[in-house]
Amino acid sequence: MKIEVSCLCGLRRKCMYRLRPLLVAAVVFAGSTIAASAQQPAAPSPPPTTPYGSPISLDAAKKAMAAAEAEAMKNNWPMAIVILDSTGHPVMLHRLDNTQYGSIRVAEDKAQTALDFRRPSKVFEDLVAQGGIGMRTLGLRGATPIEGGFPIIVDGKIIGAIGASGGTAPQDGQVAKAGADAAAAK
Repeated sequence: MKIEVSCLCGLRRKCMYRLRPLLVAAVVFAGSTIAASAQQPAAPSPPPTTPYGSPISLDAAKKAMAAAEAEAMKNNWPMAIVILDSTGHPVMLHRLDNTQYGSIRVAEDKAQTALDFRRPSKVFEDLVAQGGIGMRTLGLRGATPIEGGFPIIVDGKIIGAIGASGGTAPQDGQVAKAGADAAAAK
């Protein structure tokens, strides 16, 4: 493909050499834009329809907290762990020694996200990490896009949620999952 560029200065040859890198960049950009637009984003999955159940009992919350706390202590991770019931009210909060105070609110936000949206908070972290259309997640009111929040599901119903904060996001997720799994086990 030949592109003709008229030059006002009369020095057509010099201008062409100066413009060549810009023309190459424009062609490469146009080609990459066409290729990117040809890739259709994956259709978003519908929201989970897991129904909410009766609020978590104190005994079930204690079981979840014990498992989450054991996982954190086994790995020597300072953590704040929060358990909410299915109505979004706190049932338990433990802040292990040497855990930063800010982790208390973050753990609660992660649990609230898992409860309100009926899915682990990591789902939102992954959407943001994808960039592009996934960045819309940042506009969701009440969605904390950080791993570490899990709904607690028993008999196919959400009875509460658990959130953990204080370590890295994967560490928080590991601790919260241990608690959610323990509460769901019979």
